[in-house]
Amino acid sequence: MAEPSSSLSSSKDELIQLIKRLGTYFALKMSNLFSISLQKLDPRSVGAIAGLAVAIIFTYKLMRSPAAPSRRQPKRQAPTTSSSAVSTQSNVTLMPSGICSSSEDSRAQNVVDEFFQPVKPTLGQIVRQKLSEGRKVTCRLLGVILEESSPEELQKQATVKSSVLDVLLEITKFCDLYLMERVIDDESEKNVLLALENAGIFTSGGLVKDKVLFCSTENGRASFVRQLEPDWHIDTNPEIVSQLARFIKYQLHISPVRPERTAANVSSSPSLEHFFGCV
Repeated sequence: MAEPSSSLSSSKDELIQLIKRLGTYFALKMSNLFSISLQKLDPRSVGAIAGLAVAIIFTYKLMRSPAAPSRRQPKRQAPTTSSSAVSTQSNVTLMPSGICSSSEDSRAQNVVDEFFQPVKPTLGQIVRQKLSEGRKVTCRLLGVILEESSPEELQKQATVKSSVLDVLLEITKFCDLYLMERVIDDESEKNVLLALENAGIFTSGGLVKDKVLFCSTENGRASFVRQLEPDWHIDTNPEIVSQLARFIKYQLHISPVRPERTAANVSSSPSLEHFFGCV
């Protein structure tokens, strides 16, 4: 953009120098022609002669220059180019504006969606909802709370499932929970109580050791449940679940395979944590 301006300035300087030389030349010629000494010319005379020379030169150029219109043609196209540039610039300016407007609308919609998005319930809320506000729960230990699945295994050790801890603790906060199991000997009882204690069930939860019940037969467990009259009973034995269906309001049958036929008040799930949506 700086080159045309520089060229135009140079052309003007050359034209001024040309006018000065021509003025001097004509002044000398005129003075010789009329026998006038150059020293006696006043500034007004010199200026008049120079002006006459300039007028003659420009008149001559205008008459001798037919290509002038073609040289001016780019100048007449300049507004079109400028207009096009302005139009292009306007379009470029409008495009980001549209994009910004769309982006702002999108952000506003996201805010609205987040505002009206359902709040994810906590585990405690899920436990209360799933248990239908039941306040007393009885639960078998083997295969539900413990990794072991038979009384014989408890003679050696007992291991609390890590995946069930959060659910179990929530149940103890909300419900009166009783844990029960059939065992073969006193050593099995000690192993179970030690495993529950090491898992923090007695410290973090509301469970006490007196609410962990042991019996020697399956019918003994069923008898415990009927005596306690819980709102919910959780078990793995389908026979016990079937026997208690007439007496207990709700039951949860823990089984890897869903039973084909169950009572209307019996739910089924592969695990306790799965029933409460923790896996």
